[in-house]
Amino acid sequence: MSETGSSAHPSRAGLVLAFAAVYLIWGSTFLAIRYAVETIPPFFMASCRFLTAGALLYLWTRAGGAARPSRREWAGTTLIGFLLLVSGNGGLCWSEQRVPSGLAALLLAAIPIWMVLLDSLRRDGTKLGVRVIGGMVMGLAGIVLLVGPAHLWGSSRVDLAGAGVLMLSSFSWALGSVLSHKVSLPRSPFQAAAMEMLAGGALLLALGFLSGESRHLHFGAVAPRSLLGLVYLIAAGSLLGFTAYFWLLRTVPMARLSTYAFVNPAVAVFLGWAFGSEVVTGRVLLASATIIAGVALIITHRLTPVAVAPPTQDVLVTEDAD
Repeated sequence: MSETGSSAHPSRAGLVLAFAAVYLIWGSTFLAIRYAVETIPPFFMASCRFLTAGALLYLWTRAGGAARPSRREWAGTTLIGFLLLVSGNGGLCWSEQRVPSGLAALLLAAIPIWMVLLDSLRRDGTKLGVRVIGGMVMGLAGIVLLVGPAHLWGSSRVDLAGAGVLMLSSFSWALGSVLSHKVSLPRSPFQAAAMEMLAGGALLLALGFLSGESRHLHFGAVAPRSLLGLVYLIAAGSLLGFTAYFWLLRTVPMARLSTYAFVNPAVAVFLGWAFGSEVVTGRVLLASATIIAGVALIITHRLTPVAVAPPTQDVLVTEDAD
């Protein structure tokens, strides 16, 4: 991946590495977040994660020759940082105090559904066909099953507050991804990612103080695995995963990028079961299959290109010619 990341023909190796980061690393971050928020308040944890990663990445891009960003670019990255990192990731961190990491990943599998809905609302967006609507219905049915009545299969009820915040987070992440094509951002996707992390981290820090988290932050009480989880989130989840996502957001069609929702839930559920002592019940497996099948129907559908312009990497949902 080049620093500008704006090449119309990115290398195959760069695409493979970027998708591997988004698929596998992001799938593992759900468990890392769970460990981190055990003894670190969620908003302060997320703030430390993004401020540290954002500062390191910003200094690297400026040392590499990136121009000083304008006020308009700061405004654009602040908006996207709020939607992706404060409302999106911050909501996830808060929810993982109430919801197991595997279930959190499954609920966030609704992100491609929101992307399709938001694109359909644009004047020149892709209209909803029978297959896409069917996929949306299946995905939503799986989510309802996941958070449904406690007596289903004798399993425990998912915390509704945590599930509700996760649904809001999935919508916010989709909206931020779509709007990233519309606002003014730096030419370098890595500089843009750094600025979004700095802005999002600052907002999360303010949110932590406003919510009273400072009363619960005791550095001496931070458990070793919480600290290790935070380090992993900074190095792998942010410096590798988030920057790879933002580069792909400018490089490949939105529908193809959304395929990370296939893999993240499976990775998160497996790791939560293998290392986090999280129980995988029959209801969870059935809900998982239903959600992923619905998402698959949506993002494997060959969408019709927008008629008013040739398909480019800047069209939000385009036909996959490959």
